Amino acid sequence: MVDVTDPDAYPQYMAANKAAFDKYGSRFLWRGGQGQIVEGPAASRLVIIEFDSYQIAQDCFHSPEYQAALAIRRTCSAAHLAIVEGV
Repeated sequence: MVDVTDPDAYPQYMAANKAAFDKYGSRFLWRGGQGQIVEGPAASRLVIIEFDSYQIAQDCFHSPEYQAALAIRRTCSAAHLAIVEGV
């Protein structure tokens, strides 16, 4: 769940995260588009990313490539992020 606070800068994050997501073989199952939060906190953007394993998702998040992208994201959005197994 992401709340984009600076829509002009957010595309820089999207461009920067490509290196990590490509390296770790991620697949965007859902990014943006129409959705409705029916319970709990709302967010302006919902994203679901699939990895081949829980460990690969962890490795991607902690990678230097993603950490560089994350530094950009934190300047233009706030997020609730979870890495879960078996979804």
